[in-house]
Amino acid sequence: MSQRTAFITGANGAIGQALCSAFHDAAWRVVASDKAKSAAFDVDAYIPVDLKQLCCNDAYQDEVFAGLREELHDSGLHLLINNAAVQIVAPVEQLSANDWHTTLDVNLVAPFLLTKTLLPELKKGNGSVINIASIHAQLSKPHFTVYAASKAALVGMTRSLAVELGSYIRVNAISPAAIATPMLKAGFKDNPQGLALLSSYHPSGCIGATKDIVEAALYLAEAEGAFLNGTVISLDGGIASRLHDPV
Repeated sequence: MSQRTAFITGANGAIGQALCSAFHDAAWRVVASDKAKSAAFDVDAYIPVDLKQLCCNDAYQDEVFAGLREELHDSGLHLLINNAAVQIVAPVEQLSANDWHTTLDVNLVAPFLLTKTLLPELKKGNGSVINIASIHAQLSKPHFTVYAASKAALVGMTRSLAVELGSYIRVNAISPAAIATPMLKAGFKDNPQGLALLSSYHPSGCIGATKDIVEAALYLAEAEGAFLNGTVISLDGGIASRLHDPV
């Protein structure tokens, strides 16, 4: 069998880098993308993509997809991972229309456009799509309104696409809770007790690691047969099942 190809967006972040490295180590050909290339990349090809521009500039969209198709070498696409996202955290009173447009473009419209435009390549490669959602699609907290809405819509789109496209490609999602990325840890730099408390909230007694997302993605991507479709894997340490009553 010829080498399988994965296209992974948001490759600069901790989760994106972990996904790229894991699929590369698993003998996939990895084409990575982000707004700018990071020195940490160890992939087969890199395409700079500004997802906001992809959604509102037709000429830029044509250029991006032409470059991507050159990298695919007419061999089809076996996996699309829509990992890139923006997270604007602000009170409702401070959210602007531009905040909504940016968030929905990057977190929802871009994954749709990538899936739609790459359908011929995905069909040729008997491929699948994995959308990286969030626990905020189901459970959220103050100041995450626009992010939570975008991820809830991404989960809904995942299921809708699975219904419509499931006869020839599979569409699934991973919905993680807190993951121990450098960005999350930096937020608790001056509050280690807060990080320990966050871990204790989860029935697992810990927050997630990037390897948890990687393992789920590899499982979804390498599953044989067509039946693993329209699935949303919750990686939340059991927190979505836990009721917090006041003491």
